[in-house]
Amino acid sequence: MKSLRIWMLGALLTSGCATTPALREQSSVPDITALDAEVARAMAATGAKGLAIAVIDHGDVVTTRAYGARNARGEPLQPDTVMYGASLTKTVFAYVVMQLADEKRLDLGTSIARYLEKPLPEYPDEQRYSTWSHLSGDERWKAITPRVLLTHSPGFANFGFLEPDEKLRIHFAPGTRYAYSGDGLILMQFVLERGLGLDVGAEMQKRVFDRFGMRNTSMQWRPDFANNLADGWMVDGGVEPHDERSTVRAAGSMDTTLNDLARFAAALVRGEGLSAGAFAQMTSPQLPITTRSQFPTLQDELPPEQRRADLAAGLGVVVFEGPQGRGFYKGGHNDSTGNTLVCLPRGQRCVLILSNDVRAEAAFPWLVRFVLGETGVPYEWEYGDKKFWDGR
Repeated sequence: MKSLRIWMLGALLTSGCATTPALREQSSVPDITALDAEVARAMAATGAKGLAIAVIDHGDVVTTRAYGARNARGEPLQPDTVMYGASLTKTVFAYVVMQLADEKRLDLGTSIARYLEKPLPEYPDEQRYSTWSHLSGDERWKAITPRVLLTHSPGFANFGFLEPDEKLRIHFAPGTRYAYSGDGLILMQFVLERGLGLDVGAEMQKRVFDRFGMRNTSMQWRPDFANNLADGWMVDGGVEPHDERSTVRAAGSMDTTLNDLARFAAALVRGEGLSAGAFAQMTSPQLPITTRSQFPTLQDELPPEQRRADLAAGLGVVVFEGPQGRGFYKGGHNDSTGNTLVCLPRGQRCVLILSNDVRAEAAFPWLVRFVLGETGVPYEWEYGDKKFWDGR
């Protein structure tokens, strides 16, 4: 019932009311010449070697541009260069889960125990998943639902292997607070594969990659990717070769291109492939976010008076309120990757940035603002104390 009340509050806010502040007028997106110049400034200021950016307006992809190099040999980064999707994978996976919910294959508010033949901790340990046997003796796992997993609230650390003893555990009552967890998404994958008998890689291929013509996107490494592949640059300027991920991981194994992922972003902000109700739930507040920043994952909650009222977990995305109304976004990151997707349902606008140089993240707030105007994306929560380029 608590999740339902949160969703109803989100629906009320979406519908608008007399106390809703006037929304800021949306300006036109910049032309290619202006965008090229601004990205060049950003790359020079941050030292980033490669960056690709797509702009979606009124639900259509209007611009895809790539800049710089895809590897240390200086070969050019292009809109069809294969790049690491990182945690943007989670949003694509959540979209598939929402389709399954639309089809009544699963219920977002029902315990995962309903879909499993035996208790979760009794499943044999498998390398491709986390170690569910570590939860033996903690019956709280039965309170975990698909909604809990998609809102990053099962009570897990990001990954069990990051725990001091490398054992997965539940740190708080599932569904009561946000704490980012890749293992939570891996558990959702496990439920689909072991509980519903689905192949998540095949489902994502059919429901997303094939549907939207994403020919160079996959949840597993493909040898043909090597023909036009991006390596990455780390904070110290060192080069990290592209990882050939051979296992489907809902938390972040997707390889993709700017052109491909822009097609998905445009479809998502249009709500294509989802019922109106499923799209509303995915992109509306489902659970308040109560921490100062996203990481460290299990940090203390802020006192109620210090929490942000404009920030909440959606389903596979983070939802925020800003001067242009509600928006949603998702980031992606590793040592040599920086990605961000920001969407405004009003005007069906998005900015997608994929960078094969983690140093580019410092320019993300500026570039998103340059394209969309002030949105209210909570980058200080997303990145914590990271210093951002201010456009000067």
